[in-house]
Amino acid sequence: MRDEKRDKELKDTEKSEEKVRVTDKRRISPDNLEGSAEPLAEAEPKPTYVEQLEARTLAAEQKLTEVQTRFEQLRDELRRETDATRERLTRAADERISREKAAFIAKLLPVIDNLRRALEAAEQQGAPENLLDGLRGTIAGFESVLAAEGVEPVSAVGERFDPHLHEAVEAVEVEPEQDGIVLAEYARGYRMGDQLLRPARVRVGRARAGAQKAGE
Repeated sequence: MRDEKRDKELKDTEKSEEKVRVTDKRRISPDNLEGSAEPLAEAEPKPTYVEQLEARTLAAEQKLTEVQTRFEQLRDELRRETDATRERLTRAADERISREKAAFIAKLLPVIDNLRRALEAAEQQGAPENLLDGLRGTIAGFESVLAAEGVEPVSAVGERFDPHLHEAVEAVEVEPEQDGIVLAEYARGYRMGDQLLRPARVRVGRARAGAQKAGE
């Protein structure tokens, strides 16, 4: 009986120890000294295919940026080339029109020459005044039209001979101070802007060689 009683007490003691023995698996953190029942979550690594997709997306965005930049450069270059071409074509057209107009006006100049000759002849022959007035009015109207188109006569008489503006058709001996001076005009010269339509046909004074040396 004593042994059975002792075995029973031993079993009761073991059961009591099992009840007291408790395992606390909660983590202790500095912010919560009492512990937390939830375990800390660890960051999971990204799958390989996700990283590849992100890399491809980044590369595509960079490529798109490069394409847009190149497109803007090409667009600016095309705009500059178009503007330059337009200006060149406009300038060429203006020059062509100017040449054609100058050629047309040059063909009309003999008409006003004939009118002046007719006026001189009529004045010498004592023609009626109404006829002279008609010729003078026609010549004045012709010159007014030329002036409106930018045509102006070349200065000649009293000017120093300029081979770019004058055509010497006669030379006469003069005093040294008159050497190279235009003495008379046989046909008036005209120019339009910087373009010479025709030179003035003139008589030029030329001093004798001996007189030139003495004057020098």
